[in-house]
Amino acid sequence: MKQIEVQIMGQGYVLGCPEGGEARLAEAVRTVDEAMCKIRDAGKIKARDRISVLAALNLAFDLADKPTASGVDSVQGTEKLHGLLQRLDQALASDNQLL
Repeated sequence: MKQIEVQIMGQGYVLGCPEGGEARLAEAVRTVDEAMCKIRDAGKIKARDRISVLAALNLAFDLADKPTASGVDSVQGTEKLHGLLQRLDQALASDNQLL
């Protein structure tokens, strides 16, 4: 698995990425970064962990409302998002590395 360094809301993370998944990962990072920055820039919430939870909830809500072209239903998509959020939470609590 390839290791890629990214920035989300100004914080650096090292992410594990399967070969050929770089474009999808970059799009996911862009989506999360935009969601978190939008919440931060609204000025009401300052704590990074609260911003990440609210962004995750917003993204999960949007995901549940959209049919996917890949055939993954909203439950599967939400489960995948939940797994990613657990890894993000662990990375925030430890050394900022997602594997």
